[in-house]
Amino acid sequence: MSTPTTGQAGADTYRPGSTIADWRPEDTSFWQSVGRKVANRNLWISIPALMLGFVVWQVWSVTVVRLGDVGFGFSKSQLFWLTAIPGITGGTFRILYTFIGPMFGERKFTALSTLVLVVPMLWLGLALQDTSTPYWEMALIAAVCGIGGANFSSSMANIGFFFPKREKGSANGLNGGLGNLGVSVVQLVAPLVVTAAVLGAPAGDPQRDTVKNKDVWLQNGAFLWVPLLVIMALLAWFFMNDLKVAAAPFSQQKVIFKRKHNWLMTWLYVGTFGSFIGFAAGLPMLIKDNFQAQGYQATTYAWIGPAVGAFTRWAGGWLADKVGGARVTMLSFVGMAASLVVVIMALPHSGDQGSFWAFYIGFLCAFFFSGIGNGSTFRQIPVIFRNQHTQEAADKGPDAQAAALKQSEMEAGAVTGFSAAIAAYGFFFIPAMFANFSVTSSLWVFIAFYVTCLAVCWWFYARKGAEAPS
Repeated sequence: MSTPTTGQAGADTYRPGSTIADWRPEDTSFWQSVGRKVANRNLWISIPALMLGFVVWQVWSVTVVRLGDVGFGFSKSQLFWLTAIPGITGGTFRILYTFIGPMFGERKFTALSTLVLVVPMLWLGLALQDTSTPYWEMALIAAVCGIGGANFSSSMANIGFFFPKREKGSANGLNGGLGNLGVSVVQLVAPLVVTAAVLGAPAGDPQRDTVKNKDVWLQNGAFLWVPLLVIMALLAWFFMNDLKVAAAPFSQQKVIFKRKHNWLMTWLYVGTFGSFIGFAAGLPMLIKDNFQAQGYQATTYAWIGPAVGAFTRWAGGWLADKVGGARVTMLSFVGMAASLVVVIMALPHSGDQGSFWAFYIGFLCAFFFSGIGNGSTFRQIPVIFRNQHTQEAADKGPDAQAAALKQSEMEAGAVTGFSAAIAAYGFFFIPAMFANFSVTSSLWVFIAFYVTCLAVCWWFYARKGAEAPS
């Protein structure tokens, strides 16, 4: 590895596992000689670690659809609540992880926050082998699984520091998008591994599926991820880096609560990511309740929607880098609203069986546009804060400009994590609304919310003369 052109730091400074004090991604020569390789190494370890966090967070969305088949006597409402509960802890712990990561060191924190997820996976695997496991214990396990979703806030804030402004959208899109793919991975893989004793005797005895009249190993859907979590924790510990520029005590980070654009961008991200994660959690049960009688299985179809949203997140970040984040974010809200209208029209009504394929395609489109918006909003955040701080430091000399840039990076990272934390509550609220209100009325509420998001994005970020064009 080459030495930076300034000559202040040698190659050993940037070795795997080290703490990096000199980090200047906006310096072209530094980026070409040192920065890109180090940033990409951290990115490609962060992605699978984050993906496993989403696996743990979303494991209940696919687990609940099989509980009744093997003898767990939980009601429809109870099953929806088991799907929703991880959203509460996921969102709450995201708030904590937003501020703890920079205080603790993101390399160390990524490793430890990944390793701790072994606990709920072992607990869930054991509980699923006993149909007398009480509901309160299942709910507690679901709450602990929610911690997996918290890793997103610290991960996204961390990766943003590694890349220059011109590549932040793509980098965050890859990290978040492929990390989000964990939702589809668990919804695709778990139903497959529970059908056979693929983990052998150590995984335990099977349960009897009374609907299909065959043995299943529901615990495999939890135990499978344990060795992978351990491996990724070790890779993060030994091969990622801590950045001193990303380190910040809470006393410095809390300034974001005074920033108007923290709250506005959080509102927008609730609309994009909150929809993505809430629909991913609720879709399996929606398919089961509305279309299973017609022969459509949730485990066959549900995983594709989150996969679409995960892949289009990168596209949203890339497109935002090219044409501007605000424009792409507005497109996402228009697309999501139109998609949900299709879903509403396709649901069963008054004895009509509805149209599964129109329902399903409508949801796939909703996932597509939510992914686009997830990528574009996270590109907007660093642009907004960078522009505001550098404009305030204009004509004040290079030292003031450097200080403004560092402050903007710190605030953008904290806002990224905080907005992700609040949006994660969509995981709870959307399934909870489906459990307590009609699906149709819930979807109309979401559409009305998208209209408010569209207005906010246009007024503050997209229109001519906007306060913070992004």
